[in-house]
This record gives sequence, C-alpha cells and structure tokens, in this order.
Amino acid sequence: MTDQPVGGASGVQSLNRAFELLERLADAEGTLGVSELAAATGLPLPTIHRLLRSLAAGGYVRQEPSRRYALGARLIRLGDAASRSIGVWAGPQLRRLVAEVGETANMAMLEGDAAVYVAQAPSAHSMRMFTEVGRRVMAHSTGVGKVLLSGLDDSAVLRLARRTGLPPMTDHTITAPDRLLAELDRIRAQGYAVDDGEQEVGVRCLAVPVEGGPGSIAISVSGPSGRLTEERIPQIVPVLHRVAADLGIELRESVAG
Repeated sequence: MTDQPVGGASGVQSLNRAFELLERLADAEGTLGVSELAAATGLPLPTIHRLLRSLAAGGYVRQEPSRRYALGARLIRLGDAASRSIGVWAGPQLRRLVAEVGETANMAMLEGDAAVYVAQAPSAHSMRMFTEVGRRVMAHSTGVGKVLLSGLDDSAVLRLARRTGLPPMTDHTITAPDRLLAELDRIRAQGYAVDDGEQEVGVRCLAVPVEGGPGSIAISVSGPSGRLTEERIPQIVPVLHRVAADLGIELRESVAG
C-alpha cells in the first residue's frame, strides 16, 4: 500500500474550492447568497454549504441575518499581515524609485476585478499623492490597473468590462470596451501605461508590470500633472523598468528559494 498525503487530492480540491468562494465574496464587495455562489462557481449546493460552514466556524466568512454570506473579520488580520510583509519586501525598491523620480511610488496587484494597492513609498514633496495600502480601485481607470489588465487576454478583459460596466471616474476615464482594448494593445507595445487624470483630475501616473512572481504585479509613480509632465515620461519610464526588473529578480529568487 502506498502512502498518501493527509487529505489527499480531495483535501487539496476542497481547499481550492474554499479559496474560490472567498474570492467570489471579495469580488462582490458585499454579500452573496448560496445560489449566487453556485451560479458563479458551478459548485454543487451541498459542497458550498459544507465549505461555508467550515469557513464560518473559523471566522473567515460570516452569515448575515438575511442568510447571505460576507467575508469574515478573521481575514482582516491575514490581510494586514500580508500587506505589511509585501510592504517590507518591496519598500527598499519603492524608496529607490522615489529617490530617482521624486514622486510617490506604489505597488499594486490584481484581485478579482480590482487593482489593490499593497505597498507605497511617499515622496518628500509637501503636495504629494497618497493612496491607502489596501485600497481597491477600478482597474480600467488607473495606470497600475491598466498595466495589470494588459496581462490578460481580450476575452477576459471584456468579461471584466461587462461585470464592472467601466464607470467614469473623471471625464478622461476610458468607458468603452473597444477603446479599453485599444489602450491595452498600446500598453503591451510600449511597455508602460499612463493614467492622465483618468482616476483623479490633475494627477498623472506612470506604471509598468513586474515580471517573475505569482499573480499580476505592477509598480507606478504618481504626482501632480504639473510636476509629472509629459516631457518627463521618456526619462521616468526607464527608471520604472529598472526597478521592476530588480523586483522581478527578487520575486523569482524568493519563489525558487
């Protein structure tokens, strides 16, 4: 008789399914019923009930009086710990980016349909951009978000566009799916994204992808359009690429190690 890992393949499958339920609840940014989770995941209702009971017992989800489910408070501690860990790891390179460019540097990841800021190094300017770590933003209206979307194929982007509706954050936000696809083609070709007042009027952001790690990661610099001018873009983009390359090397080494 051969030895089998504890839980075996079925245990791994249950774990993957539990994570999928958590991701769906995170995407909803509210509550979902069991039937909605079944429609979103394709999992059988008895399986969803069983997994939700286990997650609720651990505090990872909670059941509302309406019998709908939401993410539980236990995840806050895990999220805070993960953010601190990523911030500590990425901090030196982000601070290097600030030193070379003079503007606030950010790192973001794609979670569900949103870009989530996971680390930041502020600039020394009294007037500077500040984004709270952990903040979720619409991917189509930000530099980091568009870079992260450029890593997806067009069909995945169109599905996201149908789910989110591409709402306008400002008059400059891209709100048409065909325009978004054309913008993502341009980003793939040139290797960087520009948010020119699309998330916040008067703010410009330049972003590039970080290759080599699990999941999708992007870094950016952001500042007032009057300081982060179009003329500076050719000088700033190579700096972003150098920092992103070094971060990618560190990611690959950490994964390999």
